[in-house]
Amino acid sequence: MFSFRVNRLKLSLRLKLYLNRTDESCLTMRQRNVPKIVVLGSINMDLMVRCQRLPRPGETVSALSFEEVSGGKGANQAVAAARAGGRVSMIGRLGDDGYSATLRANLVREGINCEGVWSTQHCPSGIAIVTVEASGENSIVVVPGANRQLETADVARHTTTIRDADCLLLQLEVPVASVLAAIRTASGGKVRVILTPAPMPADWNEELLGVDLICPNQAEASQLAGFSVDSFEAAERAARIIQQRGAKRVVITMGAQGAAALDGETFHRIRAFPTSVIDTTAAGDAFTGALAVCWAETNSLEQGLRFASVAAALTVSKSGAQPSLPTRETIRRLLTETKC
Repeated sequence: MFSFRVNRLKLSLRLKLYLNRTDESCLTMRQRNVPKIVVLGSINMDLMVRCQRLPRPGETVSALSFEEVSGGKGANQAVAAARAGGRVSMIGRLGDDGYSATLRANLVREGINCEGVWSTQHCPSGIAIVTVEASGENSIVVVPGANRQLETADVARHTTTIRDADCLLLQLEVPVASVLAAIRTASGGKVRVILTPAPMPADWNEELLGVDLICPNQAEASQLAGFSVDSFEAAERAARIIQQRGAKRVVITMGAQGAAALDGETFHRIRAFPTSVIDTTAAGDAFTGALAVCWAETNSLEQGLRFASVAAALTVSKSGAQPSLPTRETIRRLLTETKC
């Protein structure tokens, strides 16, 4: 009888300790410092056309399917950051057409603060015509619409939101003047600024390099460096040139090869997570959105790059831009399973 009581006491103590550990773990999760991410950029409706292969110049091919999917590099990065665990605010422009309400509702549904998303009268919302071939490669034609109406005054109206953020995400599907205004607004504070230099403007402004991190793909890095970035060796050389011109850190996304990163003097090679490629649309946006959240949360760029690499891999394994963007739980589960 005495032994039975002792065993019951031991079991009770073990159960209490387990419950305390569980409560502490849950409390830690509840008290997680959720990064505040602000995205200033484009909001588009993607008209997705899927075909066996992309047409050559002057050629007509039959499509396999067509669908309308919410997109735009700015909106994609906002959704990617929200699903990765950030508290996201969007600054952008919509038109007054039939797509406007759908695009706004989609952002709100993702938990994104849309107080900074303005409607532009007598103007269509942005449109992107995306053609995807069987290999997963794509070609994209963007009609900016209301995105082109995003003004420096819009940036000024949201100065407090930008300066209160942990990270500001920027791309170049909106006027460069507005992007530069956002960079200047964030400068001097605690806000990390990440720029995706896409699409590359014909009139490149060197002030765009005055950011904490610039994240070009291979083609964009090649344009910035002046030579083909087709290997990690070339990526390191390009990253050092771009850094010398003003960027504090450089991350070059390299598709199936992975990513190359220059953080100060330290160069990192981040391997790509192996996956079946269905559609590469929004892979770069998934990478950048996830990177912003994890970097702000952990203060480790290398850890953020691994997190972002898995997010991009999960994205290309599904079709569509925003529908393919993974959740925080999915990314972390794959990181744990693969010990990336």
